[in-house]
Amino acid sequence: MSDSEIIFIVEESPEGGYEAKALGQSIYTQAESLEELRKMVQDAVRCHFEERDRPRMIRLHLVRDEVIPV
Repeated sequence: MSDSEIIFIVEESPEGGYEAKALGQSIYTQAESLEELRKMVQDAVRCHFEERDRPRMIRLHLVRDEVIPV
């Protein structure tokens, strides 16, 4: 059995929308909204892992860069 959790780093895409990249796995997906991204991540995890090896939980770590002028 795989680890019980998989973590995705989620960032805003330069083209708009969001990108999600899994830590420690070759899984990447993107979507226009966070709601859509959640579904895309679930689908990507289901496709990547066999059912017996699939993590039980997906954690989305949202990263947001903000530039503040001085």
